This record gives sequence, structure tokens and C-alpha cells, in this order.
Amino acid sequence: MRTDVEVRWIPVREVGDVRMGKQLSPASRDASGQRPYLRVANVLQGRIDYADVKTMGFSDAEREAYSLKPGDILLNEGQSLELVGRSAIYDGVEGEFFFQNTLVRFRPSCLVLSAYAQVIFERWLTNGVFAAIAKQTTSIAHLGGERFASLAFPLLALSEQRRIVEVIDAVSAHERAIEASIAKLRSVRQGFLLASMASIGGGELPRGWARIPLKDVVPQVDYGISNALDQDPPGIAVLRMNNLSNGRPELSDLRYSSMPVPGRLELRRGDVLFNRTNSIDHVGKAAIWRTELPRATFASYLVRINPDETRLTPEYLVEWLMNPLIRQRVQSIATVAVQQVNVNPARLRELEIDMPVDRAEQRRIIDVLSLCDEQIQGEQAKLEKVRVLKLGVADDLLAGCS
Repeated sequence: MRTDVEVRWIPVREVGDVRMGKQLSPASRDASGQRPYLRVANVLQGRIDYADVKTMGFSDAEREAYSLKPGDILLNEGQSLELVGRSAIYDGVEGEFFFQNTLVRFRPSCLVLSAYAQVIFERWLTNGVFAAIAKQTTSIAHLGGERFASLAFPLLALSEQRRIVEVIDAVSAHERAIEASIAKLRSVRQGFLLASMASIGGGELPRGWARIPLKDVVPQVDYGISNALDQDPPGIAVLRMNNLSNGRPELSDLRYSSMPVPGRLELRRGDVLFNRTNSIDHVGKAAIWRTELPRATFASYLVRINPDETRLTPEYLVEWLMNPLIRQRVQSIATVAVQQVNVNPARLRELEIDMPVDRAEQRRIIDVLSLCDEQIQGEQAKLEKVRVLKLGVADDLLAGCS
């Protein structure tokens, strides 16, 4: 930022309207005046996902208070600590969508551009400003409408705001292009997976394929440990239900066991983990362990379901479990517990698996999917570099506005 640019530090509430959304209640689910509303799951970093939108009842007065206008910024009020305050600009039709109290709405005044405010909020998320003011309750951190509204906002002249937005937009265009490439590659991968396992939908088995109970090729199930876990080492890393993502271990939020773990429950290369307990949307996730850490084990939320590798490769098993039709079948056999559902591994092993008898054909399918994964990972690495560049550019442009 040029040294001759004047920065005025003004509370967020004085450069825009801050409002918490409407609280969801059992009555609102059945009330008249049903309208679509956005929630935490819809607000991703820099964009809003309108694919999975729920409805609840809004009165005339509530529609006035909680309707969204283009240019409004939605911030996640309740989220994990590293993601609380994640934000996006609403770009829908005025009055078409509303918002729940898991979000905070910032409606900029004439003093500030939406795109400039979004640059500031993204920077606050990255620099830990939101995390610093959030209040933690169990595993959820809350931003707090009042705490957010009290933050000091770096207000610049509109001309300077436009200059900053134009520079950031140039980098963002590259970011969006890479995101589109990743989405296309994921679509290609999904299409090949579905085509390769087309018989799962009830069609005729291809020549050389078999349809057999999973228990015929998965001889046993191992439950994980139930030890008390610590946030920090020392101890052995323990994978939990949040540590499985897209067929791979997600190691960003590990816990550790300081108690001894039986050697047979330590993870070994090729182990297949299945998420037996979670919300209905996440139960049934699976991943294969490829020795990402020297030593690790798994919690009792997960089970290990290693196949007989003379008949079925672990990689094919994981891809079969990730097939959308199989995910639906897994969810259909789940039983409801308090706030979660559970899948009995014995019932899981009763499901029938469609598979090539020849392991070489299983490998061929996996090799194509692996090639897609390599391309996706390459694009994700590019995306990460662009995002780092974007943050650096923002830091340079906003020097003095920390």
C-alpha cells in the first residue's frame, strides 16, 4: 500500500449492517411461509454452494430481516476454530434466499465495497483474527455477532478499495480457472468409476465378473482402540472418523494415545479403514493406509476391513465402498443412535460386491483412477501456490492495515 493512503480504523458495525440469522426450530420446519435458507455447509471460502439448500418457515417480518441481497457477505458463525469466519459474497437473486443463525450477515454500507470487505475477511481468517475472538464450545468455535461487529475495520477511500480489488481479482481469476479444472477432473474420475462398476445398479454382470457377499472376500473385521486421547504427542497417532477423506487419510487434526496399543492394531500398508459411526452424510467413508506415518492406529469409531488379497485388492475395495450407490446401501443398513448413526460391520459384510475375478482387471480400473488422482493432486498443488501468492499480494496491498 502506498504510504500516502489514509487508513481509518472503524468498527465493522459502522461500515455495514451485522446480523445473525434465524434460529432453526422444530416449529419452523413445519411452519407456513417455507423459504430456502443458507447455513454453514453452504458457505465455502469465497463461494456459496446452492446445491444442498434446506427450507424453514419465515414470517413476513422475518423475511424482511433475514432475506439476502447481492453483495451481502455471509460468514460462518459456528465452525471449527481454523474455519470460523470463513466467508463468501452472496450472488443470488434478491430475496430468493435467507440465512440461519449459524451464519453472520455483513451488509456493506456505501462506505465499503463488498469485494474489498471480502478481501479483509479472508485475510482475517488466514491471519487468525477470527480465531482469536472466537469462543470455543466443545468442538465448535463461535465467532459471535457482537465480537465480529466490534473488530476494527481498515477503511480506505473507495478509489483505493477498487484498486486493491482489481489486483486481487486478477489473481482470483487464475484461482477460479484451476478450481474449474479440478472440478472437471473429479467429474471425469466419477464418471469412469460409475461406468466401471455399472452393474452395481442392478445390471447384468460383465464377462469375468462375480457378485458375492463381501464376507467371502473380507474374512474378518478389527475394531479400533477406545483409549483416552491427547491432542499432542508423545504417543501413537490415532485416526478417528474425521481423518478419512476421499479414500485417503486426512492427517491435519490427529489425536494421540499415550497408552500402549496392541501390535496387531497398529496400521500397516494396505489396511482398509471404514467409518462405522458418524452423521448419516459421513458414515461409510473409507480410506486405505499407505504408511503416511511411521506409527499409527485407529479409534473404535472405525473398523479395519482388510480383504483377502489373493482375490480382492484393497484399492478396489475402497473404490467400491466410495461408489455413490454403495454409500446409499451402507446408509440404508445404518441404525440411528444419539445424533449419529451406526453401521454394524456384520451387516456391512452381508452386502454383495461386484468385482472382476481377475485381479489384473481390478488393477486396470484402479490405475485409471490413480491417474486421475495424480492429475487432481497436481492441480491442487498449483492451486495452493496461487492461493499463497494471493495472500502475499493482499499482504503487500494492505501493508499497514494489520
